[in-house]
Amino acid sequence: MDMRVGSAIDVHAFSADTTRLLMLACLPWPGEQGLDGHSDADVIAHAVADALLIASGIGELGTIFGVDKPEYAGASGELLLQETQRLLDDEGWDICNVSVQLIGQKPRFSPRKKESEEKMTEVVGAPVSVSATTTDHLGALGRIEGLGALATALVQKKATVFC
Repeated sequence: MDMRVGSAIDVHAFSADTTRLLMLACLPWPGEQGLDGHSDADVIAHAVADALLIASGIGELGTIFGVDKPEYAGASGELLLQETQRLLDDEGWDICNVSVQLIGQKPRFSPRKKESEEKMTEVVGAPVSVSATTTDHLGALGRIEGLGALATALVQKKATVFC
């Protein structure tokens, strides 16, 4: 049985550009302040992609999709997850499940929790559980300077049949 777990965190500051759209869990959040980043800065999608890459041993988000890769400038979190899924498939890995937690004071996440889980599950091709928490106004995320996400992913080699 070849199963592996990977964990990852992603953090982005809120953008001073008021036209930048907030993307979370591959969904647009109209009316919310966007995040700065080389791509769309979707901390949920980025943390999930990174956890999957780390679990499989393929690499990590920064080495595969980093700022030194101009082809990923402005890329959506959905595109990064699709590419991550392709890389795992090419290396013989199945995604079993993922859990990810958004960390920040805003936006209010619970009204879109189910929609976020459905979208992430669709994109990843495996069950994704999404939750959110605050830092009770502690630290940079508590001062509403940005958002973070922490993800844990379980993957297995295709030759096994546990997922």
